[in-house]
Amino acid sequence: MSDRPKILAFSGSTRKDSYNKMLVKIAAKGAEEAGAEVTIIDLGDYPLPLYDGDSETEIGLPENGRKLKDLFLENDGLLISSPEYNSSYSAVLKNTIDWVSRPVKDYPPLEVFIGKVAAVISASPGGLGGLRGLVHIRSVLGNIKVLVIPEQIAVGLAGKMFNSDGSMTDSKKEEQIKAIGQKLAETIKKLR
Repeated sequence: MSDRPKILAFSGSTRKDSYNKMLVKIAAKGAEEAGAEVTIIDLGDYPLPLYDGDSETEIGLPENGRKLKDLFLENDGLLISSPEYNSSYSAVLKNTIDWVSRPVKDYPPLEVFIGKVAAVISASPGGLGGLRGLVHIRSVLGNIKVLVIPEQIAVGLAGKMFNSDGSMTDSKKEEQIKAIGQKLAETIKKLR
C-alpha cells in the first residue's frame, strides 16, 4: 500500500466552462504538492438517471453508478467543488451521492463513505461564492460518516476571478485554494 493519500476530485457541475471545475483543479494541485495522488473526474462523463427506489429495484445500480462507487472506494479522500443552485448544492452532486451510497452485494451500506476525509469548496458568480450550498454539503457528508475538514473556501464573483487558462486573477486567492487541497492531503496522512 502506498503511503500517498489518494484523493478523488470533482465538481458538482457538468457545465463545460464551469468555475467549479477550474476551482477543483487548483485545489487538486495543492493536494498533489502535499504528496497526494489525485484523480480528477467530470461527473458529466458518468451520467446517471435520477435516483428512484423502484428503478433501483428493477435495474439495480446503473453501470456508471458502479464505476463511481469503485472510484470512491479506491480513494481515501474527496475534494468537491460545487456550484450553488437556489441556496443549496447541485442536483447532479446530490444524485451522485444518492446512487453511490446504495448498498450492493458484498459491501456494507455506506462503505464508500465511512472513514473518508473530504474538503468542500465553491465558486459562484454571486457575492457569497456558493457559501450557503457548502453548509448543505457538509451536513449530508457528515451524516454519511465522512469527516469534512473545517477549512473551506467560497469564491464569489467567479466570472472575474478566473483567467481563460483556468488560473486565478488573484494569486493570493489561488494560494488559499491550493492550501485547501494541501490540508486535505495532510489530514488524510495524519489519520492513517
